[in-house]
Amino acid sequence: MPPEADALITAWTDSYFNRTKQIVARFGDTRVTYAVFLRRPVVSAPRLMLDWLRAVGAARGAEFQIDLMHEEGQWVGAGDPLLYITGSLVALSDLETLLLQKLGAACVAAHNAYQMCLELPNVGFLAMEARHCAGAEMQEMMAYAAAVGSRAAQAEGAKGFIGNANDATAHWFGQKSGYGTMPHALIGYAGSTVRAAEMFHETYATEPLTVLVDYFGREVTDGLAVARRFPELAAEGRLAMRLDTHGGRFLEGLDPAESYAVLERHAPGAIRRYRSETELRHLVGTGVSAAAVWSMREKLDAAGFPKVRIVASSGFGVGKCRVMAEAKAPIDVVGTGSFIPDAWSETYATADIVDYDGTPRVKVGREFLLRHEERRKKNGGG
Repeated sequence: MPPEADALITAWTDSYFNRTKQIVARFGDTRVTYAVFLRRPVVSAPRLMLDWLRAVGAARGAEFQIDLMHEEGQWVGAGDPLLYITGSLVALSDLETLLLQKLGAACVAAHNAYQMCLELPNVGFLAMEARHCAGAEMQEMMAYAAAVGSRAAQAEGAKGFIGNANDATAHWFGQKSGYGTMPHALIGYAGSTVRAAEMFHETYATEPLTVLVDYFGREVTDGLAVARRFPELAAEGRLAMRLDTHGGRFLEGLDPAESYAVLERHAPGAIRRYRSETELRHLVGTGVSAAAVWSMREKLDAAGFPKVRIVASSGFGVGKCRVMAEAKAPIDVVGTGSFIPDAWSETYATADIVDYDGTPRVKVGREFLLRHEERRKKNGGG
């Protein structure tokens, strides 16, 4: 059954919308206009919702007029309608729940991705949200959102997202397939980090090699061992070390004192002003900190591997990206799914009818939508 089928819509929408549809059908249909908005700033990411809405209209033989106030990728202020939808109340009344589901989270995730890319404009990002999504529909939505936010940041000069980690949603990033080499499970299977790298290279000899180096807690030792095993790849820039150090310990060779010392050598300004506890953890704490990235870079360069790249993952949301930028951390690629909204309540989109058959009317407290509606009509809207 296609997602725009009436039976599915009836089953998944809120019951009061189904009942409203029946009541309006009994007492007489009317033409209405909905204003759709979010209560926080976002980046417009409406395509999945619009595709679904148009498919529903086609299936129902109903014509919906859609006035998109902010094109895909544009910044939208809190409370500013993203779009207006006009059509039959009978045809539209039971769609509100589902269309809002397909809009709000995508817009917030796009805004997060946009901010992350702008914080680290010279770093490529890899979307790794799939494992954190609640099913395929959310996975598609989050990948789409990351791509929209990325393109908005690229328009301002950022490198943005270069791809993602699975095939199904790679098209959003202009790729045919997902990127990725090995999970921790392959290293456990191989018994050593070097052997896992050998297995991968024997199987995929023409592909670049990115190696997880934290499995045995010997990021530096194992990373250098892999680089020495594959000197050609290292010299060609086709070898990368992925830092994914657990938040419960320091990268090999680091402790609090040495972490401060590393940043003092490379980015002293980053640690000489007030920092929140979270910012300090990102700078000199356990896990993948700025000090950890700088320490790995130091060790690779000292061993004669300046072209070996560093991929960093683990909790790279907007805040962590900002701290890494301030520390000038030498990251080549960030792998992250942290554009997925943290506070799901911020993703709730809202729709209010602002016009009933030509008469402006909205509930008390939402009069600002009427002002938007009046401006929209003056500008040639429906």
